Order: sequence, then C-alpha cells, then structure tokens
Amino acid sequence: MPFDLDMIAAVYKSLPAKVEAARKMLGRPMTLAEKILYSHLHPESPLQEYKRGADYVFFQPDRVAMQDATAQMALLQFMVAGRDKVAVPSTVHCDHLSQSEVGAEKDLAVANDINKEVYDFLSSVSNKYGIGFWKPGAGIIHQVVLENYAFPGGMMIGTDSHTVNAGGLGMVAIGVGGADAVDVMAGMAWEVKFPKLIGVRLTGKLSGWTAPKDVILKVAEILTVKGGTGAIVEYFGPGAQSMSCTGKGTICNMGAEIGATTSTFGYDESMDRYLRATDRPDVADEANKIKEYLTADDEVYANPEQYFDQVIDINLDELMPLLNGPFTPDLATPVGTMR
Repeated sequence: MPFDLDMIAAVYKSLPAKVEAARKMLGRPMTLAEKILYSHLHPESPLQEYKRGADYVFFQPDRVAMQDATAQMALLQFMVAGRDKVAVPSTVHCDHLSQSEVGAEKDLAVANDINKEVYDFLSSVSNKYGIGFWKPGAGIIHQVVLENYAFPGGMMIGTDSHTVNAGGLGMVAIGVGGADAVDVMAGMAWEVKFPKLIGVRLTGKLSGWTAPKDVILKVAEILTVKGGTGAIVEYFGPGAQSMSCTGKGTICNMGAEIGATTSTFGYDESMDRYLRATDRPDVADEANKIKEYLTADDEVYANPEQYFDQVIDINLDELMPLLNGPFTPDLATPVGTMR
C-alpha cells in the first residue's frame, strides 16, 4: 500500500473542527481552497483572517514529491538537517532525466547508464531516510502521484511546476523549489503569500471533440499566461461534476501555464470512482465521511462573486475544440476557423 492511510485518516479526523473554527473566525461561508489552506496552517501562523495576495503565511503540508533532477540538491541539503527520517511522507520519482528518442526499452537503458550515479544516490538516500523511491521507468511523477498519493482535501508541495496535477483529486498541490521541500521534510513550516482566489463556473457538458484540455485553453485565453499568478483557481458547477477525475487533473496540470499557484476541484462522485479504481477504497470511504468539508459551502457556489476575487463563466455546451500554439499559449483558436 503506497499511500499512508493513517496520515490521511488523521487529516480527515482533524479537518472538520479546523474548518468550523475558521468559518466561525471569518464569519462567512468558505471556498474549498480556503478550507484546505486554513486547515493546514502551521502553529507559527495563528488562526486569523489573512489578506489574499498580501499576507505571508506559514503552512504545514501533508506530503512532498520530488523528481530526479531537482531531488538531488534537495536531498543533499536534507542530509545535513540532522534528522533520521523525513517529517512527512515524501517520494522521489526518476522520470525527468530520461530522454525519449528511440523507444521505451532502449531509452530507459541509456538513461540508466548515463544517470547511474544519480539514481544510485537518490535510491540510497531515499532508503536511509524513509523516502518512497520510484525507479526509472516506474512512471511519470504527476500520474504516479494522482494514482497513488493524492487525496481530497490534502495539501502537497512538489519540486516541479506541474505538481498542480493533483488538484484533479481535490488537493491543494503546489510546485515549489527544492529548498521549500527541504523545510517541510525537515519538519519546518512552509511559507507562501496567501493566494487570491479565482472561481471558474462550468455549466453544460463536454461533447463531440471537445475535451477537458479545451477548458484550460479557454481559461488561458481569458486570463493570459500571467493572469493566474498568485491565485488558486477553483473549478465548480455542474460542468465540473460531469468530468472525469483524470480530466480534472488535465485541467489542473495545465493551470501552471497561466501562472496559477494551483488549481483544484471539489470532491464529487468522479473522485470517489477514481479512488476505488486505483485501489484506494479506504481513502474514498474516509473522504465520504466528511465530504461536505471537501468542497466549498453551498452559499459560495450559489453567489461566487461574493467570495472569489474573480469569477469566470464557461458554458461547456458552447465550448469548441481549441488550438493554442507554443508561441501564443494564451491565444485560443477554435478548430474549424483556421485558414
């Protein structure tokens, strides 16, 4: 069992009381992002209302994930922290140093040869300090995390910008630098500016050739490549509930391209199905016990303009397949209109 059920159960046991205390302190309904943020405050940050986009706050993430290129320096730093074991569940994934040129078998053999010293170091350090190690060829970090470690309502940091992929399973998952990962693995607080909140209301349902990636391409057109900077993007509405968990992951994964701190979705039936399909029924059962705390309050989604700094409306019935070029990532061109 790669995931830490005891850790997740402990998070879920304390989360309702923390959310209730935060809601009472704020005196208003809360978004999902706020529930996760306020329930993961580090003891160094008192329970008080923090100004979005202005106040620096200390948080206590549940997990750390690292890819092989950035894990090297992070683990070198952690080795001098004076700890016998990492303070939170952590993993290393060897995927970034592999190059796709010929085919999986040959490319993997080349990667193992060229990077043998690095892989041996990462494996040895991981074994010594209780870090999960995913060897070369074991899978892409973001998909491995989604299938094994992500859980609704959790907070995770990872040494890769696309750590945000785990938002598809209702997490606040944020890409950070190696030094931030070291702090958390060493049991210290993680500091970040309290993010602004952008709500994306999805109505209708995807059909035809339209896919989840078209949703984030449309958002990129609206916000541009910098429009999400310093903000968490929270998707909601009937359109969001109609999507698969992996589709949600795709949207969150590409949220890095608009500069967003991260993106997330509220817990729903698609996440329950995904947890069970990936052999985590116990996590689904635990999540269902507190599911009202794993999504925003009803009042928020009923009147989002009152609770988000910006609200975007997208009707999936009208959304067309889009193409965004590498030099114009925020210029969405509907398929069929190109000449």
